[in-house]
Amino acid sequence: MCSCAAPIFTVTAQQISDTIIPEASVTPQQSQLVDGKQWMIATANHYASEAGAAMLRQGGNAIDAMVATQLVLGLVEPQSSGIGGGGFLVYWDNDNQRMTTFDGRETAPFAVTPRLFQNKNGQPLAFYDAVVGGRSVGTPGTIKLLWNSHQQYGQLEWKQLFQPAIKLAKAGFIVSPRLAALVAKDATHLQRWPLTKDYFFDAQGQPIQAGQRLINQAYADTLRKIADYGQKAFYQGDIAREIVNTVQNAVGNPGVLSNIDLASYKVKQREPICAPYRQYQICGMGPPSSGALTLGQIMGMLNHYPLAKMGANDVNSWRLIGDASRLAFADRGRYMADSDYVPMPTKGLLDPDYIQQRAQLLATNKRL
Repeated sequence: MCSCAAPIFTVTAQQISDTIIPEASVTPQQSQLVDGKQWMIATANHYASEAGAAMLRQGGNAIDAMVATQLVLGLVEPQSSGIGGGGFLVYWDNDNQRMTTFDGRETAPFAVTPRLFQNKNGQPLAFYDAVVGGRSVGTPGTIKLLWNSHQQYGQLEWKQLFQPAIKLAKAGFIVSPRLAALVAKDATHLQRWPLTKDYFFDAQGQPIQAGQRLINQAYADTLRKIADYGQKAFYQGDIAREIVNTVQNAVGNPGVLSNIDLASYKVKQREPICAPYRQYQICGMGPPSSGALTLGQIMGMLNHYPLAKMGANDVNSWRLIGDASRLAFADRGRYMADSDYVPMPTKGLLDPDYIQQRAQLLATNKRL
């Protein structure tokens, strides 16, 4: 499941005790290595890892664990992940020995125009003028992604997967150093809106602190409706109307999201993108994601060089990785887009002859 990047991962494996491991701060720190004999969950927050582990202990599978994990992430790291956004899912169906992917990313509302992020003079808006408020809100796909993948592959009851997040939202969770630091860093923007101001700041306007308990009854109530009535509770009815009303009436920066956008949203199941590296196949999410294509190009170019023999301490090893990344990201910027709307040379970008030509550029001393 795609989630925004986080620097530290908390791991829950079967043989680890149920003791909650404190999340590391925003500064990367070393963690103890663990082994999982049958399964392992890695997330950016220990609450989320434990929610997924609980589903596996109850007889669930990876999809069940993913749903429970994602719902908790939306509570404990709202800066990075949540039911108001979207994501990609890469899934290995072991029963059928087949990999598949789900595209649940946000989509542009139907009313979007090319001038949405321009001012009256046709100039691009400043970043935060465009982002903060309703203007940048797309049609969220996370809930339908969770629903569709669970309907196809899940084992536990849908309602059961919501219990960890609902319980945690009602009882409160301990704010991590990372969340506290990010709220303090973005205080000016968060205080512009009553809901975020009331949630993340006290009566004196001070931001939440690491170690503080934070309760989110509204999130618990929302999850309860979705647990009881399925994805329709989010994309239709009261929740959908409230989302649209909030977006369209955002003071100073309204958006164009509509009820039609929510009601018509669809998750797309796609074939993965795979590329060879040594004896392996590296697979991931294809367009509209650029991840698997870019990584496939990087590894394909490096496949022409003996990195293992050169070793990690050889400066030329890192030069090759850096230059291969530059070339791949150049192609990313020029060719990769949403293939539902823009023609793109997906197969050509991973064509062996093309990769070999690009790899030959790495042998030069010229700056790429």
